[in-house]
Amino acid sequence: MNRIIEYPKLKGTHNPSSFILTGIPGLEHAQFWIAFPFCTMYFMAVLGNITLLLVIRTDPSLHLPMFYFLSMLAAIDLILTSSTMPKLLSIFWFHSHEINFEGCVAQMFFIHSFSVVESGVLLTMAFDRYLAICKPLRYSTILTGPTIAKLGLTAAVRGIAIATPVTCMVANLSYCGPRVIHHSYCEHMSVVKLACGDTWSNNIYGITAATIVAGSDSILIAVSYMLILREVVGLSSREARLKSFGTCGSHIGVILLFYTPGLFSFYTQRWGRSIPVHLRILMADLYLLVPPMLNPLIYGMRTKAIRERVAISWRRPMAGGIDPRQGLQGTGMRLMKTKSIP
Repeated sequence: MNRIIEYPKLKGTHNPSSFILTGIPGLEHAQFWIAFPFCTMYFMAVLGNITLLLVIRTDPSLHLPMFYFLSMLAAIDLILTSSTMPKLLSIFWFHSHEINFEGCVAQMFFIHSFSVVESGVLLTMAFDRYLAICKPLRYSTILTGPTIAKLGLTAAVRGIAIATPVTCMVANLSYCGPRVIHHSYCEHMSVVKLACGDTWSNNIYGITAATIVAGSDSILIAVSYMLILREVVGLSSREARLKSFGTCGSHIGVILLFYTPGLFSFYTQRWGRSIPVHLRILMADLYLLVPPMLNPLIYGMRTKAIRERVAISWRRPMAGGIDPRQGLQGTGMRLMKTKSIP
């Protein structure tokens, strides 16, 4: 039987002490079992991303631009999943539905800010691949250490700058009515729907920010990969073309996995009344779970240098690291000779 949760209405409370997260509306009876695959995916995401960070940190041959960007992506994925999954699992398994107001606002900030940061890092990774394939002779001179740091810092500052106004506006709203959030976590519009009075500015800002960020970043990523594919088609070696197509295809797959469910969840939360609510919430949950789980596999384990380093670590203690030349495969130095990517 579905659990029916009833709470007294709030009378114009500026900051309620807490909210109630329902989990997945309409699937309350199945949430206990849904938690098992969610927990497995979360465990794989944490293990994969931590492994990626440790391998890149401990192997000097991997201290290269491509792997620095992978490290940024892994760190962001760890933050995104860990800001939502522990609470989500506690809801599913232990019926711990309540979340205090400050925790809800903090969770919202981390989700939305680091989603924007991840979009920026995916854009910088597309730029890295463009330089490696289309401008190999200039790769090492353009992507210097300071440039990489500036790109990462720009992505972080942009994410924080976009999410901060959303968080402040939500914190300053007055709330009335049931304090039940029909979601698994504190998503922006799910919280705003509980507010009294005019929420027009919240709606406009949220829609505008998401559309501009996702639209501009995805267009620039698409342009980068179109230029890459045009360059790849001109390669004389059939093996190099197939290898390049395979790598670009996997990267594009990760990008689609990130943007598609995210935009689906964002827009259907506002206008998708005809779409079942449990489907909308499931997509929103998977948006913060599936890409972090798959990114280490697609970006990391498909990279030869990382794959070999992990295999050696599992089989025997490291005696002196792997051949540094292996770590250069897929970078600008290697592409000056082969015009291929890992």
